[in-house]
Amino acid sequence: MDLKTASALRRLRLVSAPEAVSFLVLLLCSVLKRTTDFNGVPVMGAVHGVLFVLYVIFWLDAWNRTNWSFGTAALYFVLSVLPTGGFFAERKLRRESENAVIAARAREEGIVNA
Repeated sequence: MDLKTASALRRLRLVSAPEAVSFLVLLLCSVLKRTTDFNGVPVMGAVHGVLFVLYVIFWLDAWNRTNWSFGTAALYFVLSVLPTGGFFAERKLRRESENAVIAARAREEGIVNA
């Protein structure tokens, strides 16, 4: 894995958890708007919108650089639109990047010819 691919995965991983948190807070603000006088939806909607757009941009970049199959790319996109999916995406991306680093080190040391 080259440096740009690792960076693309890292960016996607770093934005996935905050995007999931903002989605949950937006849902909470929606409930509070309907049950109380508190209306945080406009602010949280904007925050979540920015984080979601960043997630999609970083997702496209990672898909382009890693050559994921359509199924893998679709899984990461579906996880972005589920309320807690970003947490699962972050965990899977962490494992994927760790495995890629291990494979790259093995190739460098000549242990594996992959």
